[in-house]
Amino acid sequence: MTAEGEWRGWRAAAEEALYGADGFYGGEAGPAGHFRTSVHASALFAGAVVRLLGAVDRLLGEPPELAFVDMGAGRGELCAGVLRALPSELAGRTRVYAVERAVGRPPGLDPRVEWRDVPPEGVAGLLFANEWLDNVPAEVAEVAPDGRVRMVEVAADGTERLRAEPSAEEAAWLERWWPLAGAAPGTRAEIGAPRDAAWAVAAGTLRRGLAVAVDYGHERAARPPFGTLTGFREGRETRPVPDGSCDLTAHVALDACAAAFAAAPAGASGPGPALLTQRQALQGLGVHGGRPPLALASTDPAAYVRALSGAGEAAELTARGGLGDFGWLLCPVGTELPPLGAGPEGGGSG
Repeated sequence: MTAEGEWRGWRAAAEEALYGADGFYGGEAGPAGHFRTSVHASALFAGAVVRLLGAVDRLLGEPPELAFVDMGAGRGELCAGVLRALPSELAGRTRVYAVERAVGRPPGLDPRVEWRDVPPEGVAGLLFANEWLDNVPAEVAEVAPDGRVRMVEVAADGTERLRAEPSAEEAAWLERWWPLAGAAPGTRAEIGAPRDAAWAVAAGTLRRGLAVAVDYGHERAARPPFGTLTGFREGRETRPVPDGSCDLTAHVALDACAAAFAAAPAGASGPGPALLTQRQALQGLGVHGGRPPLALASTDPAAYVRALSGAGEAAELTARGGLGDFGWLLCPVGTELPPLGAGPEGGGSG
């Protein structure tokens, strides 16, 4: 493929491949058919999200209506899990929104879930984006053999070439967040400006509450030298090809997203964002992977088996080198941060 019209930047190519008429997310299997998220791994995750929602509710003074907004809701799995786990004191006041642009409302979803393609404006509560920002398409830049930074273009079969230099805006983002000056040829970066903007807009739909982005991410001091753009198909990592046959994902510069939020009007009305690992956040929400006491096996064998199963699921959710390494970016809007990160590893801030 060499015709000029068949080459595009990665952002445009991924946009069509993921969300176009024949895009990956429109397939029958949905994301759960191709990769395992924390939502699919265990109901403990939805339970932890509900405890976080309860903490936000208390910070907001228990408003008459409490919103739970699931950004990038997929097939509504997290919304359904949240509704199942809601305690009675929240069930009557909580309004659940699923925000998904790729597909329509799936059949059989709890009728209490309001399905939307954009988040509701002016609500109070918790906006939760689990593995959403990594699927907001971004451009890719690479250091050329002559040492200059060039934009990467891609054809439908995944073939790449280097073409124009970054725009002034793209170059400014790279200089601040992912500098390539002086790097060796072949060094790459994903330009996260569209993710920054998307996150600031999403968080800004809250009138008061907490916006949380959960994703594999990295910070300026430790960017991966060759980027992270990759594909997933049927549970396996694969070469990224923008033809609609695979998921296209790249880790998120969560520190840049945090700064974009802090600079937006919504960020001016709270104490500023914080960044934790999923391990820290879930431990702070009561999800621990410790084995139940052996004595329980003698006194109540069935309870011991249930507790052992739960411990295994908790361990997967908080595992180092796995789901526990996800970043949780917490952005309070008009309220304080909930008390998280009190587990064995402590907390951190962005």
